[in-house]
Amino acid sequence: MSISRMCSNFVATGGRCPSNIGVGLEHFVRYSYDVPPQTDRATRPKLTSRGAATRNRIVLAAAELMLVQGVAATTIDDVLAASATSKSQFYQHFDDKSELVYEVIKLRADEVLSWQRMRLEKVDSFRGLYQWRDAMVQRCAMRRGLWGCELGSLAGELSDTDDKARLSLSEHFAQWRQLFSDALERMRDNGVLRPDIDARGLATGLLAAVEGGLLLSQLARDPRLMQAALNHAIDHIASFRT
Repeated sequence: MSISRMCSNFVATGGRCPSNIGVGLEHFVRYSYDVPPQTDRATRPKLTSRGAATRNRIVLAAAELMLVQGVAATTIDDVLAASATSKSQFYQHFDDKSELVYEVIKLRADEVLSWQRMRLEKVDSFRGLYQWRDAMVQRCAMRRGLWGCELGSLAGELSDTDDKARLSLSEHFAQWRQLFSDALERMRDNGVLRPDIDARGLATGLLAAVEGGLLLSQLARDPRLMQAALNHAIDHIASFRT
């Protein structure tokens, strides 16, 4: 089954990715863009509900294709096939592939940060932190280590070739780090951690453990590496217990 067909199935099933799709590490290469007919965004008509559904379908299909085969290898024609849309429909919503990529970044950031926010916003103890860790490891295990981090994969491929994408991804990672920092500050305020902790520094280490753990689990297809990375990061935080 082709990548385009598999991603068509992904869209048709409401966002559930087929379990038989594998992915390797993509080379960090510059991606090429189709040359589009330029459209002034200000002249685009207001989206109807049908138009919004079409646009969402294109972004969903592109996001899945880019996760599975990388941004560079994903063409507009691939996206059209996977989303069952035409070129005229595509250019009604996007000026070019780069604009679509920025929308994919927004989509992935919303997904990742919503998942993290739901599990981190009330963390104020080591019990809560371990529950977050368990959820992360469980998610990695359910995917058998596949696909790594959706945001991390985009960052690895785009950061050296697209400054707008790099800045957008950097902002989203900063928001993720702030979720960790806020949780650690609540633990400090509750007397769980020492008053002199560097919450921002510890949050950076925890985020690095997440990204490194996901990458190693992806390479080895072994979610235990994710668990080990998070355990070591949390053990370091625990050294600042009161």
